[in-house]
Amino acid sequence: MIDLEGRLSDSFRSKTLKWLSGEYHGLNGTQYDVLDEVPTSLEFSRLVHISRPVLIRESVIPEDDDQRAWSKEWISGKMGDCEISVAVTPNGRADAVTGGLDGRLYFAEPHTQKMTMPSFLETLSSGTEAEPCRQNSAEVHYLQSQNGNLFTSRYFGLTGEDDPSEFEPLRDYVPSEVPWCSEALDRMPDAVNLWIGDEKSVTSIHSDPYENIYSVIRGAKHFTLLPPTEGWCLKERQYPHATYSRSGPSHELELIPSSSVSTPLVRWSSIADPTAPGALPSDAHPIHVTVKAGETLYLPAGWWHHVRQEGFTVAVNYWYDMEDRGMSWVWLNFFRGTEEPSLGNEEGAGAKAGERAEQ
Repeated sequence: MIDLEGRLSDSFRSKTLKWLSGEYHGLNGTQYDVLDEVPTSLEFSRLVHISRPVLIRESVIPEDDDQRAWSKEWISGKMGDCEISVAVTPNGRADAVTGGLDGRLYFAEPHTQKMTMPSFLETLSSGTEAEPCRQNSAEVHYLQSQNGNLFTSRYFGLTGEDDPSEFEPLRDYVPSEVPWCSEALDRMPDAVNLWIGDEKSVTSIHSDPYENIYSVIRGAKHFTLLPPTEGWCLKERQYPHATYSRSGPSHELELIPSSSVSTPLVRWSSIADPTAPGALPSDAHPIHVTVKAGETLYLPAGWWHHVRQEGFTVAVNYWYDMEDRGMSWVWLNFFRGTEEPSLGNEEGAGAKAGERAEQ
C-alpha cells in the first residue's frame, strides 16, 4: 500500500476515495432539500453544517413593481450607453478545456470585449423560436465576469472606499448581501456577481471555495452537481493556459497560448460534458437541479457543478468565503486526490483529443 518513499499506492488511494464516495452516497443519496421560503439565519447555519444543495422557491432579489423589470428593454433602459465587459468565445465554452489549432488541449479563457448593454443583449436569444436573437453572429457572448461586478468585499470595508461597478445603475435593484446568510456565517460576501446569457453558453464542471447563494431572475439554469466526495470522478488534469483574442476588430477569434514561463498550468476536469451518456463512471451519482426564475440555489463550497441555461437568462450570485479552519479545506483537497494530476496532453494528445474537448 505504501512504497519505499512513503507514498500511497495508486490502487490503495483509488480504493479509499471510492470507499468514501460510496459511504457518503449510501448515507445521503441523490436527493436535495426544497424550501418554500428563505431560511432564518439559524436554519441556514444548519444547512451549511450539513453541506448539501438546497433549492429555495423564493428569490433573494426583491420583486419590482414594474412588470418589465429585468427584461431586455428594462435592462437596456437602466444601463443606457454605459460600456460593459463581455466574455466572447467561438463556441460558448469559456473557462473550459478546448482543442487548439496545434492539436493540443488548453484551458481557454474568453476574449473580453467592451460593448454597450443594448448591443450585448441583441446577441442573445429570447428563449422562444418566434423571437430569436436579432444579431446573427457565430460568436457567443456571455456576461460572466466573476470579480464582484456588482459589489466587491471593499464595499463592506471600514475605509468607506468602494470598487467602481460597470453596473452601477443596477445596484439599486440588487441587495449587497443576503442577511440570513451574512448573519449565519458572520461575514459579508466576497463578491456579488451579475450573470446574463442564453442557452449558447455552457459552464464547464468545476468547484469553488465559496458558499454560493445563486438566484435566477429570468430564464432557468440547469445544474448538474456532484459532491466533493466524487471529485475523483472528474479526472482532473493539468493544461496549458490560452486566451481567445483577435488581431483586429473585424477578425475572427483565435486561441492564443500563454507563455509557459510566466503562466502556470491550470488544473481542470477533463470531462467536457458530465451529462453525456458514459461521460462519468458508474460510481458517480450526479444530482440534477433546475433553478427557475424567482428561485434560489444554495450551493455549498466544494461542490462540483456544470451549468446550462434556458433561453435569455439573468441571475445574481453571492459568494461567501468558506470557513477553512478545522478539517473542511483539508478534506476538500483530499477528495480531489493526494497526488498532482497528470498532464492533460499526455493522454490522447493531438487532433482527436481536441475534437473530444469541443464536444
